[in-house]
Amino acid sequence: MKHHISALLTLVLAIAFAIAPLLTSPFSGFDSEQLPIPQIDPPIQPAGYAFAIWGLIYIWLIVSAAFGYLKRREDPEWQRARLPLCFSLAIGVPWLAIANTSAIWATITIFLMALGAVVALLQAPNRDRWMLQAPVGIYAGWLTAATCVSLGTTMAGYGVFLGALGWAYCGISLGLIASVAVYRQRPNAPEYLIAVIWALVGILVANMPQDLMLSGFVALGILVLGGLVLREELFTKEHS
Repeated sequence: MKHHISALLTLVLAIAFAIAPLLTSPFSGFDSEQLPIPQIDPPIQPAGYAFAIWGLIYIWLIVSAAFGYLKRREDPEWQRARLPLCFSLAIGVPWLAIANTSAIWATITIFLMALGAVVALLQAPNRDRWMLQAPVGIYAGWLTAATCVSLGTTMAGYGVFLGALGWAYCGISLGLIASVAVYRQRPNAPEYLIAVIWALVGILVANMPQDLMLSGFVALGILVLGGLVLREELFTKEHS
């Protein structure tokens, strides 16, 4: 019965998470009233088109949760991933409202969202890859990148040490380190790194051609993460 309830809760939260943007003011970055130093097009922020990945995330999480409720509601392996996923989604439902109010709380809560999503990914079973691991991986990967973007923008907005460009380098570096660390724990989940790469490509597009040094740094990160995915895929084929 406990598994039945958590499976239903996951589905309800996934649907609520997808509906929330329709009930909240649009969020396209922290506005001038939220940060002492307004961040207009901060260099760490991906180009606008990159945020379209949320459409895929919303739909895939709902499909995953529906499948889990209908076909895996009593599965203990699914249950291990559901609990941290529900934690993440429960914070995600009001996140846009939080982000439109407070940059600091938005950064804290998106960090918690990412933490829950990553734990859910690490707990996801190897089977049912496209119904659980893949959607959670995409979700966790994008949140890993988004956490670093939020952190870099907020720190620059409060004038902490490095300025917008310095925090762009720091945030991107932190994102690369975190994503590699997670991927080493779950190397059979390339979807996670693909989502991070998608965010990095968005940052690259946003900074070309005006900042070639930062763009080159981002491009190097893309090559590193892409190389990890390619290496793991080749290794898997060789041993399959």
